Amino acid sequence: MLIRRLPESLVNRIAAGEVIERPAAALKELAENALDAGATRLEIALRDGGQALIRIADNGCGMTRDELELAIERHATSKLPDGDLWNIHSFGFRGEALPSIGSVARLSIASRARGADEAWQIGVEGGAVVSPRPTSLAEGTVVEVRDLFFATPARLKFLKSPRAEADAAREVVERLAMAHPHVDFTLQEDDRRPVRFAPPAPGLLPEEGRKERLAAVLGADFMGNAARVDVTRDGLGVTGYAAYPTWHRPTTRDQYLFVNGRPVRDRVLLAAVRGAYGDVLPSGRHPAVVLFLDVPVRDVDVNVHPTKAEVRFHDSSRVRGLIVTAIRRALEQAAQFTSSTLAPQAMEMLRPESIGYVPQGFGERSFGATYAPFQGAATPHLMADAPPGARVTEAGAMPTAMGRLGAAVAQMHGTFIVAQTEDSVVIIDQHAAHERIVYEKMKQSLSGEGIKRQIMLIPEVVEMDEASSLRLAARAESLAELGLVIESFGNGAVLVREIPALLGKTDVKALLRDLAEELAEHEQDHALRDRLEAICATMACHGSVRSGRVLSVDEMNALLRQMEATPNSGQCNHGRPTYVELKKADLEKLFDRR
Repeated sequence: MLIRRLPESLVNRIAAGEVIERPAAALKELAENALDAGATRLEIALRDGGQALIRIADNGCGMTRDELELAIERHATSKLPDGDLWNIHSFGFRGEALPSIGSVARLSIASRARGADEAWQIGVEGGAVVSPRPTSLAEGTVVEVRDLFFATPARLKFLKSPRAEADAAREVVERLAMAHPHVDFTLQEDDRRPVRFAPPAPGLLPEEGRKERLAAVLGADFMGNAARVDVTRDGLGVTGYAAYPTWHRPTTRDQYLFVNGRPVRDRVLLAAVRGAYGDVLPSGRHPAVVLFLDVPVRDVDVNVHPTKAEVRFHDSSRVRGLIVTAIRRALEQAAQFTSSTLAPQAMEMLRPESIGYVPQGFGERSFGATYAPFQGAATPHLMADAPPGARVTEAGAMPTAMGRLGAAVAQMHGTFIVAQTEDSVVIIDQHAAHERIVYEKMKQSLSGEGIKRQIMLIPEVVEMDEASSLRLAARAESLAELGLVIESFGNGAVLVREIPALLGKTDVKALLRDLAEELAEHEQDHALRDRLEAICATMACHGSVRSGRVLSVDEMNALLRQMEATPNSGQCNHGRPTYVELKKADLEKLFDRR
């Protein structure tokens, strides 16, 4: 079979299949071009989810007639002025977006260069170029894409509904708006009311401007349930916001990741986020984050993917470690781990109309004088008229030594501790709280005192492919620090002499194969540590204070003080909240006192 050169029109359509998979992808390419041109205002219009029309008007630097003609040629770009592929400060380039769009749609570009006396317009329809002609336009560029995929009708059947395509396009705009808070974005979909993300007010600090933009895009609810992330190390920096573990989502849609201002969906970054939240989320739930990663341009390749949705890092393990550290530190330093959405939910459940009836004497018996805070370390007693299972303290003044979670005033049903602060009531699940305390101590012992090893009476030989065995042998020293002692045993085999004592009876072969696969993909041995932490979580659950156990006042207050000194104490090892705080103002509203 003869080798032949493909026609230019066919080459462009093949490229379009890689770059322009749907209207949102075309919108992304055009909007990034506008931002690279220095635009501070983008006006975007869509019809039928972008399939009928995508129109972007910007106030960027514009183009001359000659530049317009070059812009629609393949592999022509203004984003690589010195020819250095590792010195890219733009959104990246591939030089295929405009000619690819023009090969499958009706493309029109009108532009006026900054300082120029006239504007020019050029068109491409199904790959056929319409010669430039003068037009009327202010400085900047207007790009219109009509009838996307009219030249390749078979592609139309792969598009989703206009509403779904419009949602995808809006997500593109939102991601760009989050990354560029100083830019004014307006999105007009069909005849709907325009959505505008206005730039911050003049004089506002950059971080305040970013918070304002994130609140506009994601809502105040997210910002009210997120901890600030800001860590710089070894030339890498990560800033942004990480939602509290109790503010979790059903999918990963609310994970917004940016590298040097580029929105990405990178596997390394997503895995790092998952690892950072590993033991504080319920099973099947996902965290919400907005992270902006700053990496030296020579340490990241932004052109490894046709749509530039993924990047490749020179040292991915360093990037992963930074993100995990930054998120965990932010959550640990946050003053309040319990999601602010829990209090309104609790108040709604407490309302008489939600309960369905109002018990006789409700306001007099349940919160009478006998429930007053205790004085000193008084011994709790059971009141004659108290509800079954309720233990309350002696009446008196609040103790002077009181932490953030207040002082214990009662234990309900042998499960819940009621504490009082100066302006709130805190309800604690004693088992969940102590479970987290025990678990964090065990985790600390893993990295501090060292991991106890169990010597195998008969060393086990694990056979695998030679590449996997060499990878494991190369990491033998770091694996030994985690309690796994191995050595090379000829070609394609590893000898296991000791394993972490925590593992007990375990499938050694499966463990080593998992480690080998992880080293091949990420060059990191997280599988063993993750398995050890999972065992610690199980042991902590069985070794913590059980529900139904009656506690003394001293024990309850000791638990509160330990919670205040323990990282991630707002959630148990399974991601459930350990306490709910109800402000005094909320309680007053409940009883119509304000």
